[in-house]
Order: sequence, then C-alpha cells, then structure tokens
Amino acid sequence: MNKRKNTLFNNTSVTLNNNSFIMAIETSCDETACAIVQGGRKVISNIVASQIKTHEKYGGVIPEIAARKHLEAINVVIDETFKQSGLSPDDISAFACTVGPGLVGCLLVGMNAAKSLALVYDKPFIGVNHLNAHVSANFIDTDLKPPFIALLVSGGHTQIIDVKSYSELEIIGETIDDAVGEAYDKVARLIGLPYPGGAKLDELARQGNPNAFKLPEAKVGEFDFSFSGLKTAVLRLVKSFDGKALPAADICASFQECVSSTLIKKVKHALEIKGYRQVVIAGGVAANSEIRRKIFELKKYGCRVNAPIMKYCTDNASMVASSAFFFNNTYDDIDVEVFSRVKA
Repeated sequence: MNKRKNTLFNNTSVTLNNNSFIMAIETSCDETACAIVQGGRKVISNIVASQIKTHEKYGGVIPEIAARKHLEAINVVIDETFKQSGLSPDDISAFACTVGPGLVGCLLVGMNAAKSLALVYDKPFIGVNHLNAHVSANFIDTDLKPPFIALLVSGGHTQIIDVKSYSELEIIGETIDDAVGEAYDKVARLIGLPYPGGAKLDELARQGNPNAFKLPEAKVGEFDFSFSGLKTAVLRLVKSFDGKALPAADICASFQECVSSTLIKKVKHALEIKGYRQVVIAGGVAANSEIRRKIFELKKYGCRVNAPIMKYCTDNASMVASSAFFFNNTYDDIDVEVFSRVKA
C-alpha cells in the first residue's frame, strides 16, 4: 500500500491499495490520452486520441496546433474513458496527470483538466514526471518490482536509470546531445523518409544489411551517450552518393545497428556494475524492433527483461496512472506547475 499526503484538502493522507482506481491524463506532446488503472497494474480503460495526421504535413509537431487539438479533444477523451470503464468519478481514488517534461501549452490542458476533476469531486491530485511514467509502463500487467536498470529511449530523452526502489530513481547515464528518437528522426529526414521518420527508418532497416557501412560510436562517459557525431557521419555518407542511387535500406540498417549496439553495451555494463538481474526498456523508441530484440538477448546472461506492449511504449495515460500509484517522487501539491525540461 502507498500512503500519500493529500495537500489539496487539509493535509490529510490518502492510502492507495490494490483496489484503488487512479484516473490519469497525458497531454505532454501530440496525444490526448486518458486512462483508469487499478492498483497501478490493471488497466480498466485506456483512450488515446492521436494527432499524427494533423502534424504529418508539417514534418513534426507544431506546439500551438497541438495545444488547440488537446483542448478540442480533452472532454471527449475523459468522457469516453469513464464510459469504457463503467466507473463514475466517485469510484476514483485520485486524479493524476503529466506535469512535465513536455510542451508547456499542451501540458497545461491536461493539468487543468485533472486539477478540475480533483477539485470538483473532492479527490487527491497527483502530478507525474513523464519520464517516470514511461518507466512505469513496465508495471502494467506484470509483477515487476525494483531494483532494476531502466533504459529510457524516447524522442527527447535517452537515459540509463537505476531504479533502486519505488522512492529512489537515479539517472546514471544520459545523452549529452541528441536523444535516440531525435537522431532517428533527423536521419530519416536526411534519407527522405516521411513523418514520423523513426518508425519508417526501422521498417526500412529490416530490408538492409546492418554491416554495409561502418559508422562511428562516440567515446563519452561510462554510461553516457552521444549521437550527434553519428548523425553527421550519416549526412556525409548520404552526400557521398550524390548523383548515384542511394542504398537507403543499407544506410538505415547500419545506422540502427550502431545505435542499438551502443545502447545495449552501456546497459549491460550498468547491470554488471550494479549487480542487478532485472532490466526494462521504456519510451517511444522501445517499440523499435532491433533495440527491442537486442535487449531481450540479455536473457542469455541470466537477466529478467521486460518491455511494455507496443501501445504502452508511446505516450499514453495508463503509464501515468501507474507512476502515480508506485513512485513516491511525484508532485502531490495542487499548486504544482508544468515544466518543459527535466527538473534538477
């Protein structure tokens, strides 16, 4: 059972247990999502309204447009979540939402909705760190418990996290420049793949030779990453084929091999240093076929490996509800504000 101080109403405490229902909202980027999760692990309802088609013509997410789309969708998504669950607001133990990092205008839509629900129905409010939420996707429909090493790979972040307990998470390594998802999208544009580029690159890479081109691996800190040099190397490689047929599949496969091998090497080292036998992968890039395949190969070394099912890899509210239940390093104060970058 998790005990939380509810600073919204007279500083009383609320106890969350396996029968508790948390409704969470996620609007950090271009998905308007709402979910109800029981006991941090059992998804009762999960609704996601995607904006991919809206931003496709721009080749990326336009923050102002994304925020307006969230405003249009938020009430419909919340209503549909209640309808799918068969529950009423009175059945909810607490309301939660992502408060950052993310696009500020988008985050405000979800936070204001969650706070309003908490106020109207006299329930606790829990603000959640988006990165912790991605890690928490691994708790859904599993019996996973800390300690474990988490590899977080997303469009904006690449981190190795030491999850020591539900109350202590330590980032022991991260990218010093481009995140994995960012590097994928930039390389995809270099090759001329349509938005969203990362998924298209992964698909094309399966048709290519991963050993066709030797691409550089950055030499940085023990658990840190750097992908800007790799991106530059791909740019030079693409330019070298000026006027000739571009072996796009081989370039994608070689790029993906370099990225995935670098990630897994660092994760394996972290497991050895920490002495853990559990590892999870999290974030939107956790859906990548080669990265996913390589991390599951760690089972050969006696590790328990966990990855969320595909729909919980990308942004969703079920992972936010799970994080609100399990991780104590959240923001229980109703006065919490959204933030665009990771807080120190």
